[in-house]
Amino acid sequence: MKTIRIIAMITFAMIGYANLCAQEVDSIPEGSYSKGVSITPIPVIAANPTLGIVFGVTSSFSWTMGNPKNTSPSVAVGSLTYTTNNQLISYLRGNAFLSEDSWNLLTDLRFQVTSQPTYGLGTGPRSNTLLVDGSEGDVNINNPYKKTPSRQMMEYNFFRLYQTFLKRYQDTRLFLGLGYHLDMFSSIDDHLLDLESDPNRITHHYAYNTSKGISTKSYALSGISLNALFDSRDNTANPYKGRYAMINWRVNPKFIGSTTTNTILWTEYRGYFNLSEERPRNLIAVWLYGNFVTSGDVPYMNLPALGWDTASRSGRAYTFGRFRGEDLVYLESEYRFPLQKDKDKWGGVVFVNAVSASSRTEDVNLFSHINLAGGVGLRYMLNEKARTNLTLDYGWGTNGSQGFFLGLNEAF
Repeated sequence: MKTIRIIAMITFAMIGYANLCAQEVDSIPEGSYSKGVSITPIPVIAANPTLGIVFGVTSSFSWTMGNPKNTSPSVAVGSLTYTTNNQLISYLRGNAFLSEDSWNLLTDLRFQVTSQPTYGLGTGPRSNTLLVDGSEGDVNINNPYKKTPSRQMMEYNFFRLYQTFLKRYQDTRLFLGLGYHLDMFSSIDDHLLDLESDPNRITHHYAYNTSKGISTKSYALSGISLNALFDSRDNTANPYKGRYAMINWRVNPKFIGSTTTNTILWTEYRGYFNLSEERPRNLIAVWLYGNFVTSGDVPYMNLPALGWDTASRSGRAYTFGRFRGEDLVYLESEYRFPLQKDKDKWGGVVFVNAVSASSRTEDVNLFSHINLAGGVGLRYMLNEKARTNLTLDYGWGTNGSQGFFLGLNEAF
């Protein structure tokens, strides 16, 4: 309870500070609003199951590159934080629309010096075991060693550069285009791996990469993607209505920097269903995505994983990467509602989510196991024109997983 009180006090202090930062933007006349950039900086002091206690700053940016009547608002979020687990986390993610929505530009830039617990592949009980083998260093992926903790902590450096260019098709909300995607993992330190012990202590990361002939110290995916996107949302940061659907097929050949040659498919749908015409903030939101390795071998940390979506918001209640596999499907539904009778400053959410992942090397099929989570959240609207929300969620999952999640804008 003491931790909850501290988090609540910090959150209210952040709301007061951020509200002062946003007041000047909110006072801009309606006709001139689209000509500038709305910036909402927020000091970050939060708790997270993966990161521990987090300190830093996060800023939301909103602007319009054309006539607001026919040009969607552009949104970006940037963050620089440091944690009590000695992690440096930085990112800049943007969704920009050119005049008359002629082009949609998607950007995802990240650099992290970080650590993360990893687990076995797939969902279900198999992901809670550690791998060992008593012979001369050979990997036996069927032999759990239950005396060793199931969490397998890894330290690593991570760099991501995604840039996608989408051209609007005629006068529709369909966008088609190409993208470039680079993910690099380096300086990997697999803490629990011990090839000198008797029996050897083998982690899932080591077992999987070794079986595929992939380095366990560093690797990368570098590829070109084909993309189709449908986006009819009325606001990208905090939608009240509309639909979003995307297909991304990524080809990662060795000749442009990938450690292995492979292809990966991403499919996604988001829907927003109003429950009241008078209060558009009263709605049901649905999020479904699937991520699949369609050919070749993918390094362990590059495999589809929970929390590695574009905004890193899936799987509230779990640590990043808690479930991982060659195939992963995620479903979430959230009820969003105002907490004031006539105003939209304060709001709340109730959410539930489910995830299933496969492990082809261990014959764990997709949907053979499903892990569930749920939670509640509080919302404070910092900028009503841009609909920028400060979000505070608490989630509970299976196996005792739980935690606070603080962010800007809605989870999806």
